Amino acid sequence: MNDEQIDELVGMVQRARRAVVFTGAGISTECGIPDFRSPGGFWTRYKPIAYQEFLASEDTRLEAWRRFLMIRETIGTAEPGPGHRAVAELVDRGHVACVITQNIDGLHQAAGIPAERIIEIHGNGTYAKCLGCGLRHEISWVADEIARTGRPPACTSCGGIVKSATISFGQAMPEQEMADARAATLDADLFIAVGSSLQVFPAAGLPVLASHNRTPLVILNREETGLDGLARLVLHAESGPVLQAVVARLAGG
Repeated sequence: MNDEQIDELVGMVQRARRAVVFTGAGISTECGIPDFRSPGGFWTRYKPIAYQEFLASEDTRLEAWRRFLMIRETIGTAEPGPGHRAVAELVDRGHVACVITQNIDGLHQAAGIPAERIIEIHGNGTYAKCLGCGLRHEISWVADEIARTGRPPACTSCGGIVKSATISFGQAMPEQEMADARAATLDADLFIAVGSSLQVFPAAGLPVLASHNRTPLVILNREETGLDGLARLVLHAESGPVLQAVVARLAGG
């Protein structure tokens, strides 16, 4: 990464009015939230519990909740980082129309981006939902119920299975959110992928869709990705400092 690349990105953002920012784990690692798939990450220490396994066994649901609550201890105390705040500024300035995120931490909302501008294609880990009736349940209530009964919680309305509002391995992607994400991608005049390895599909299909739609594609990630060859601009760097520099130069210009 160099000043010329930053200047090129600034120019692309400055011209944009319907940009999409697509974020992955890399924008949140700067906030102390681990990238679960990297070496030493959570999934290298614990085999992921598949959705069908979660449904099939009460013991498995209890173990899944135990692991989730361990993760929640980290996610629950995290604050938006420089990347989140910079993206929020770009939304506020009218350059970014939509944020599509693979992250479940809720930090884009916490940074001040309106919920209607955020599409969470892997769900949200800040609350739980009944798989039967869809009723929202708070994570603190789940933890209290497990501590009280020693069993995974049941819905207070219909008695159904309660699960974190995230998309688990083997669980179908949310149809409405994916449709919204595709529509936003097709409408975008700039697509910026931030902090994502772009290996997890169908989410990684969105920057491919943007490229095929002749929308300028920018990839900002610490490491190379398999889609770098499709991008108009590639920056291998930490996302926070780059996005902060873009905002600063826009403000100065």
